[in-house]
Amino acid sequence: MKKKYLKIILIILALVLAYLYLSHRYIYLRIGWAHLQATDDRHTYILGNVADSDDKLIYAAIGDSLTSGVGTDKYEESYPYLLSAYLAGTNRTIVHKNFSYPGARTENVIKDLLVPAIAAQPDIITLMIGVNDVHGFVSMDKFRENYDFILRELTEKTKAKIYLISIPYIGCHTLVFPPYSYYFDSDSKDFNEVIKDLAKTYDLNYIDLASVTEEVLKDDGPYYSADSFHPSAMGYASWAKIIYDDINQ
Repeated sequence: MKKKYLKIILIILALVLAYLYLSHRYIYLRIGWAHLQATDDRHTYILGNVADSDDKLIYAAIGDSLTSGVGTDKYEESYPYLLSAYLAGTNRTIVHKNFSYPGARTENVIKDLLVPAIAAQPDIITLMIGVNDVHGFVSMDKFRENYDFILRELTEKTKAKIYLISIPYIGCHTLVFPPYSYYFDSDSKDFNEVIKDLAKTYDLNYIDLASVTEEVLKDDGPYYSADSFHPSAMGYASWAKIIYDDINQ
């Protein structure tokens, strides 16, 4: 009888482990199946009334695939480009520079993106990084250490107005199943508390993108692109408006 119960327990355990493996694997297979690419192929864009404007600002967007425009058909539909257009308005020139690539984590920002971003000497910086740290199971302590280093470098070596954008709620319920949906959501919230705390430490602006978009991004729909993870043009447009309204307060 004991052998029978042990066999049942082992079968249940095997099924649970198989579910955990397959549901985790499914997330990244489905993202890969969509074959989405970064649409930022120029890295520098000039917007606004270039000929007549004496008011010119350099805006640097630092991040990962969400900043590279993955999920859009063209970079002009990404949130950094749309934000640049908002900032330009009718009488300002915005020189927008994108420092991002798909899969980037905080460690990649330090290794690959910080130096060129600082060299651009931007007037405005947005930093949206962390979703790949969450999905890569980076510890909170390591995330804090990396994020703190990034902010120390940016604040000491530029005179930019810096906006820290929260890790967004991303990945609908048809893509991310329990328990990973709970885990990623919990870690994202914890990491956002780290970002918010560091924003206070460095006296920087924190933009909460997560809580204001969570409800529409829980379900699959027009705010998502084909992989149900990266936003669509509509999703990025909503982000750009939220970020601009916060900047423009």
